Amino acid sequence: MNDDRKSPPPPSSAYVALDNGTCASTDLTRGPWHPDHQHAGPPIALTAREIERAAAALGLTHLARLTANLLRPIPIAPLAVDVQTDYAGRNVAHFSARLEAGGKEVARFTAVAQREAGLDLPPDLAGHPLPQAPRSVGQSPPARFPFSRKTIGYQDLIESRIAEGVFFRGPSAVWFRMRYPLVAGEETSALQRVAVAADSGNGISAILDFKRYIFVNSDLTINLLRKAQGEWICIDARTLLGPNGGGLAEARIFDALGLIGRSTQSLALRLRE
Repeated sequence: MNDDRKSPPPPSSAYVALDNGTCASTDLTRGPWHPDHQHAGPPIALTAREIERAAAALGLTHLARLTANLLRPIPIAPLAVDVQTDYAGRNVAHFSARLEAGGKEVARFTAVAQREAGLDLPPDLAGHPLPQAPRSVGQSPPARFPFSRKTIGYQDLIESRIAEGVFFRGPSAVWFRMRYPLVAGEETSALQRVAVAADSGNGISAILDFKRYIFVNSDLTINLLRKAQGEWICIDARTLLGPNGGGLAEARIFDALGLIGRSTQSLALRLRE
């Protein structure tokens, strides 16, 4: 007998907003470490979405810093975000946020938002104009993230191009563009696009054998000097390892116009069991 049942359609967004204020997670958020856990980029971006809204209500439209402390693996499940305004001045505000899944706190955040205003800067400033990405999007060949092809995940959420280096073989620069919205029915903001890409700095610049070692990042800090322009974000990353199980992934962040910021990730290293 023929089985006429149809498989469900592939997800068309990373999250779907629910009536109770939470967001349902789709398979597009799946990361490489465990089939039931999310890549940290999408949930960091989801929390950034709520912080942006709180900042915009105060007239502050530039998030200069976002720090995510990843407390435990984030399941592919409904997520809730709670944002607090810790301090709000005329031009700068500080925020904190908690990300919860199944009633448990899975990540904690702090952020700094600033008021944007046009400013004429002197010409010929030292270190300016700011550097460009190693290669432009048009000069960078397409490459698929080397995650499993058997399951839907982060590798399907984003499109990638290699600006320099090779995936998982040391320092490399990769252009990212989201194929789908972060939240269904919403336009994905510049900050959200940066967050989805920036958490991959550890992966694209990995120098340890993925089959022998686990090197998960326990945090992510993004510092931005301006908003990203356009759909493509370049993460130019390298990994540095210490002798006692600690490491650091650091990256420069570019858009098509040039440098927009930097990111860092603290790494916890161990052998696979």
